[in-house]
Parts: sequence; structure tokens; C-alpha cells
Amino acid sequence: MTSFKHPLSSGWEFRQADDDSADAWMPVRKVPTEVHLDLLANKKIPDPFIDLNELSVRWIADKGWVYRTRFAKPNQDGADEPAVTDLVFEGLDTFAVVTLNGAEILTSDNMFVSHRVNVSGLLQAENVLEIAFDSARLRGNQLVEEHSHEHTFYVRQTEVSRMPVRKAQYHWGWDWGPILTTAGPWRPVYLEQYTVRVADVWFQADVSPDLKTCTGHLFAQIEGELPSPQKVILSLTLEGKTVIEKTCGVDEGGLARTGFSIVDPQLWYPYGFGSQTRYELKATIGSHVVKSKLIGFRRTELIQEKDDYGKSFYFRINEIDVFSGGSCWIPADSFLSQISAQRYRDWMRLMVEGNQIMVRVWGGGIYESESMIEACDEFGILVWHDFQFACGSYPTYPSYLKSVEEEARQAVRLFRTHPSFLIWAGNNEDYQVQERYKLEYNYEDKDPQSWLKSTFPARYTYEYFLPKIVKEEDPSAIYHPSSPWGDGRPTFDPTVGDLHQWNIWHGAMNRYQEASQLSGRFVSEFGMEAYPHLETLRNVITNPQQLHPGSMAMDFRNRAIDHERRMITYVAENYLVKYDLPSYTHLTQVVQADTMHTAYKIWRREWGKPGSRKCGGVLVWQFNDCWPTMSWAVVDYYLVKKPAYYTIARALKPVTVGVTTDYRDWTSGHADPRGLTTFEKFDLWVVSSDVRPVELTLTVRVISIRTGEDVQTLLTRKPITAQPNSTTEILKDYAVPSSKQDMGKAEPPFDISQVEPIIIHAVIEADDHVIASDTCWPQPLKYLDFSDRGVKIKASSPTQLSISASRPVKSFVIEERRGVKISDNGFDRRWTSPKYPLLPLLEAIY
Repeated sequence: MTSFKHPLSSGWEFRQADDDSADAWMPVRKVPTEVHLDLLANKKIPDPFIDLNELSVRWIADKGWVYRTRFAKPNQDGADEPAVTDLVFEGLDTFAVVTLNGAEILTSDNMFVSHRVNVSGLLQAENVLEIAFDSARLRGNQLVEEHSHEHTFYVRQTEVSRMPVRKAQYHWGWDWGPILTTAGPWRPVYLEQYTVRVADVWFQADVSPDLKTCTGHLFAQIEGELPSPQKVILSLTLEGKTVIEKTCGVDEGGLARTGFSIVDPQLWYPYGFGSQTRYELKATIGSHVVKSKLIGFRRTELIQEKDDYGKSFYFRINEIDVFSGGSCWIPADSFLSQISAQRYRDWMRLMVEGNQIMVRVWGGGIYESESMIEACDEFGILVWHDFQFACGSYPTYPSYLKSVEEEARQAVRLFRTHPSFLIWAGNNEDYQVQERYKLEYNYEDKDPQSWLKSTFPARYTYEYFLPKIVKEEDPSAIYHPSSPWGDGRPTFDPTVGDLHQWNIWHGAMNRYQEASQLSGRFVSEFGMEAYPHLETLRNVITNPQQLHPGSMAMDFRNRAIDHERRMITYVAENYLVKYDLPSYTHLTQVVQADTMHTAYKIWRREWGKPGSRKCGGVLVWQFNDCWPTMSWAVVDYYLVKKPAYYTIARALKPVTVGVTTDYRDWTSGHADPRGLTTFEKFDLWVVSSDVRPVELTLTVRVISIRTGEDVQTLLTRKPITAQPNSTTEILKDYAVPSSKQDMGKAEPPFDISQVEPIIIHAVIEADDHVIASDTCWPQPLKYLDFSDRGVKIKASSPTQLSISASRPVKSFVIEERRGVKISDNGFDRRWTSPKYPLLPLLEAIY
């Protein structure tokens, strides 16, 4: 008989575990679900995302909850012999006891693990399925107490009860998210009925260095009773045409395996480097039982070689060095069951529309939905995925490691066929915890058993246990012990491994203009906070009197430590401060966008050339939010883009130009500010990800901020060649002559009106089309006069705005809202070339 699934998604009810009254049961919307959503649907709690309501629902975390449903025994679909019936739970959050018709059939203590229980002999004509969920927070505290004699549970974010619990750590709250500790069947529950089924189908393969052949093995795992003869057909097809088809036997463990070889395989490439070709891998038994997956072949390497800067860290895909520009990803909702496959796809589409080709799935959330990874396959987004450990010193007692092993094996098996899946990292920032609390770590000690006896036993998990599992389940996978991590060196070492650069915003609070001093071999985290657009804030703060910066509701919503102190510092250092909500929202967004512009521009410049890749990638913290808030996200909870999103998109164009000057201090006690509105010299470069040389025309203008006129003759160079997949330095320390330049250093009395503030504006064209531009502005911007810019806005059509300005404009922002798609935002007034003196058209699609 054919394998058949019976979803158990409807007809559920739930109650608080300590309330056994007759009317305690309440209807459940649907499964998957979480208890907060069901309480909200039954009007038992207010919306936790609105105002300060989160505080009034925190009690939910300390209660147990019971879910139950009734269902009829499914028929056997005309089978000649009794079918196997499994009860499948794809995810139970978290401490759960499952009973069927009063008999206990399963206990679970790991949110990340799926379960399959054979209930063939337990089903009745009518059945009652019940799941009792215990409080994860209270159980976590109990586990801390039970194991306190053998382990010290250090924790950097929120409370220690999360540490021994295998549950999404952000449910305890984070510095960008609320404390909403959920419970419930958060992934599907269903019955699966079969005589034989294909449990999994996968492959292991190597692509040759010349990319001409792909050789390896196809596998299928079979469960149940195979019909005679016991054969499985394993096949590969491409665009409907059979490439490989082999009939093979099944061993005693249910494994079918066959070798294969493909000449001139069509490979999968990341976005912008080639096509996202996928083959269909299929296992077939008889004429009915089929399991298939879309897979891709590619050759991948993490290049870590000694060079002039230390040791490189970048990825090579199909023999192409790839600069990994992209974002870090947190769970897209505090209530995971709300995230549909379409919503995941919409998020990933935004990434490639913004020229981002890597997403790093952070270690304090979940092993992401396969829907998200499938979207990455389709769009060409490389996936860096942390194992789910974050900001703590995790235990290693036997029962904990046993649970972690099952979780890790399931996760690796789930993702191993996806061509977008690039690298596993052992955790997020746990080695920084080791450094902060001075836990024992001797990199020269290579004995895993000794690590278990140290004050940092989690090293055993990250440097032995997890890489061993990855190697066994997916031998070709890339594994990195942690993020950040570099060969056992301090996590802030910029010469090796990846780096979380938090001296912008956190730490030393460096100015973003100092980005050139803060780079690393691969910057896997950095960020700057900003408010979302006004509509988002007005949706979740309902009292108009609270809609101003610094209000109780606004402060409560921002979870970053010292957020107002840090945010106002960056705003006030750079801009004239206006503290009404629209103005301050705009200023925080401009700070974030300018930080992205500076960092991505400078660090991508350090991509360099083959053999000299000083910086291999930049991932902003963070791409998204889990609730409506102000945070480091460049796209808010409702998928509304902040200006920084567009800034990153411009910085990550396939071919782009950059202009910069040396950082000049203006905040130290004796800084001389007189020359800050002009430039003496600048650098200009072009960076390209194109694997071929690109012929360009370069135009550079020095423009008066006051008048909008050129203050010197145009500089045009034609042609210049952007070297393949490299940075091409065009101008170095290029002098800026100006008749009024010397007034910047005039002796007192100092008359700023005699100084001509200028910008350097560069445009590159290919085939008579402008492909990129960049503007270098004097810093800080608050010293400049932006009055009377001569801005004109015209609706050219129902879907187009034409925006012009007669003088330089910095960070022109259109307030975005849900349902409106804008082609660009947060831009400067651009002189695209002498032929095109106005800002480009903006397309707004409603």
C-alpha cells in the first residue's frame, strides 16, 4: 500500500494543567500552535506584542499545559495485510508526556527533536491523544540545581534556567526580543500509515576540481516490509530527463545504496555567479512508494591559508572565490508556528533583491524550517547555520549529550541534500563566555576526555562531539567550531577565523567612521540599531502620548542594554538632534544606513585579489525581527525595509565604486574642527564579483554642498578595467584642489561661511549605462548646512515618483509601509553623470 499521512491538525482543545474543572478546556485554533496563540484566540490574554502586554503574560511560562484531540482509527486503504501506523510529532515544545488512550507512549525533553511512535497495536475505533507540557523555565531551574555539583551554568543573556533546556534560547528573551517562553505542539502532528516507506533519500558526492565530473553515491533508507523482490530504484533526473537510474538491493538495516558518475554536471551556484540548477533525486519501490528531493551539486571549500594578514577565511564555490555579503538571521517570529512557507520565501526573496548571498542562522533560535532552506536553494543564498547553543557555558552530562546527539543527527540529515547549505558552526559566542569567566581552555591539549573535566566542558561538544556527528552524517560538510572562532586564538583576533565586531555600538563604541580599523578576516556579526518606520511603531504602541522617544512604552520595547545611551550618542555625534518621533526615527535610520554604507564599503574593499583576501565576507546583525520593535534589524517584523537595507544592496552590487577619506576625529577634547567640511585627498576603488574583466568609464566630481556646482574640473577616466572578482585600486591619496580649501585651516577669527563644504561624487558606467555611484561626505554631517535643497517630487505615473534636487541631499527617506514596494530608499542626491543630473526615478508598486 502507499504511504499515507493523516494530519491531526484540527479538533484539538487545551487547558491549564492545574485547572481540572469541567469548563477548563478551550478550543485550539489549529496544530501546529503555541499556548500563547491559543490563549489569545480565546481572549484569555492580551496581544503580547502590543504596548506592555508582554509583562502581563509572563505567568504562562510557569504553568503546565495540556493539549488533547480525538480521532477515529484510519482505515487501511484496502491493504491485504495490516499496515504500520506511526504517530509522528515533528516538534514538541519542550517537556512533554504523550498518552494515547490513557497509555504513555512518549516522553520528550528536546524541542528540536522529532518523534515517530508505532501505534499499530494501540489504536481503537475512537482514540484520545493527550500531550502534557511542563514548564520549561521551572524544569530548567530544577536541572540547574540537580547538576550544580558538576557544572557551573554561566549565562550572558537573560536567566540561567535556559542553559540545560534544549529549547529555542531566545524564548527566554534576548537583547532584541521579548520574554515569551512558549509551550505546545509547535510543528505538525500526524498519523502515517504504510506497509513500506522510504524514510529518507540522500546522496554523497564530489565534484572534480575541473568541474567536469561528479561522482558519489545515492542512498535510501527503507522502513517496513519490502515486496518481493526487495529492490529499490534510485534515480536522478534533470528537467524531466533521466540522468541516472539504478535498481539496487536493500541490506538488513534497510539501506539501499548505489554509486553514480555524471560527466559535465550542471552545477548549483550562489546568486550572481551562475544558475541554481537542481536535479531530482528519487527513490521508488514498486509503482506507488516514492520519495524525492531536489538536490544540487557544487564544489565547496573554506579557504584558510596563511597570507600577509594572518590566515584567510573565505569560501570558494565551484572554483570561484565568493565574497559572502549578507545577514545574520534570528527566528522570524516569537511564535514559530505562525511562520508559513510563503513568509519564509518572502524573506529570502528580500535577501537576493538586496544583493545578499549569505544568511547565517544564529545559534539561539531553532534549526530552521526546511521551507527556508528550500527558498535559499531556489534563490542562490548560501546558508551558514549554527548549532543551537548561544552565549553560555553549556553542560555535558550524559543524558544531555544523548539528547544533543539525536538533535544534531536529525538536523544534519535534514539539511545535507540542500545545495545552499554551506557550513555548520558549533555555537554562537560561547568561547566569549569562556574568555569572560576565565574558564579553562588550553588549545594545545588535544584530549577530548580531559576537556570534559575542565571548567569549560562544552569544548568537548564543539571540537569533538559535533564535528564527529557531522562527519558521520555528511562527510563533505564544512564545520567550524564556533562563531566567532579562529584556531583557538582570542575571539577578538582580527587575523584569523571569523569576528563579531561589536566595538561599534557595544564595547568601545567606536564611531562607524573608524570601520577601516575594525575589520577582520570574516566579519560574521556587526550592527547598528535603528527605529522601524512609523507605521510599525504606531501599530504596537496604542497610546498616542507614548509615541515619543524615551517614553515608557518606547523604552520597554527596545531590549538592547543601554540602548538610549548608545543610540543618542551615535545620533548626536553625527547629526543635529530633533527629538520628536518622526525626526528621531529618521535620524536613527540614517545612522544605521551610514554605518552599513561605511562598513560594507570599506570591508568589501578588503576583498582584494586572489591570494590576498583580507576580508572574506560581511554579515550584518541582523536581517529580521521576531516582533515589532527597534533593533539592529535592517528589515522589520512586517517585512518593511529600513533605509539600511538599500544601502547594503548598493554596497553589494556586482560591480560598485567606493570613495573614502581618512578618518578625522572631532570628538576628543582638543580636536580641531576647522577642516572637517572639506577634503584634502581621497581614495577611489572599484570592486567586482564578476569573474570577467569589466570595462568602465569613471567620472569624479567635486561638488559644493552649498550651491550644487562643481568646484573643479570633472575627472573622467575611460576606459578603466575592473579586474575579475577583485578590488581594483584607481586613485590613492588623490589631492583635492580648491581655491577656498585653505580657509579650513585659517587662523582666528574663523569664518565658516568662507569655507566651501564639498562632497566627492563618483560614477561608473558600463556600455553607456550607470551601474553604480558613491558619495564621500564630510563628517560629521551636523557641521553642514542642508537648508534649501531645492527638492522636487513629482508623480510621473501611478507607480513612479520622480525626485530631483538642485543641491546635495543626504539620506532622502520615503516612509515605507506594508504593501508598498519601493525600488530604492535612503539615497543621496545623485549626479549620475553629466548627462543625467537628477536623481533616478523611484518605482513604488502598490
